[in-house]
Amino acid sequence: MPIDFASIFQHAPVGMCVSDNRVIQASNDALGAMFGYAPADLDGQSFQVLYPTQDEYLRTGDRIIPIMNAKGRYSDERIMRRASGELFWCHVTGRALDPAQPLGAGIWTFEDVSEQRPVSAALTPREREIAALLVEGKTSKLIARDAGLSPRTVEMHRARLMRKFGAATATELVQKLMGVAR
Repeated sequence: MPIDFASIFQHAPVGMCVSDNRVIQASNDALGAMFGYAPADLDGQSFQVLYPTQDEYLRTGDRIIPIMNAKGRYSDERIMRRASGELFWCHVTGRALDPAQPLGAGIWTFEDVSEQRPVSAALTPREREIAALLVEGKTSKLIARDAGLSPRTVEMHRARLMRKFGAATATELVQKLMGVAR
């Protein structure tokens, strides 16, 4: 029996797409369902439709390039937006087909992790970015460097996140962001 790779892609249990310059060339049923789109409605769309804001889309693209250049792949957990406007945590992994073009043709997977990590507080775009980097285990100094901010600005955002999530310590904040503590 020959292997039908198109059928495997289409029916994979995680959202998948092939992209070129951050435009979805082909997507599977799971990706459409996860984001609330009909099958193939995402094909031809910019990844921007999956982000809460255009600014987050642009900043994430800027953050991906040096990591893809260094590692050849990219992976993180971030807050994304469904067609309905609902925000949710999503694990995203991608690899460029040509390592010399990190945002060129590539394959990406998306996994909804909102059951383990619900979005429970109204966050600004910058707070969502800081939250995602905190979940990665980054320090304020590393976040400042990655986000192009001063460490003091990152500390201010982290303090706001702690208030919004009712966290007494940075560790408790990360646990709440990860859905471990409630």
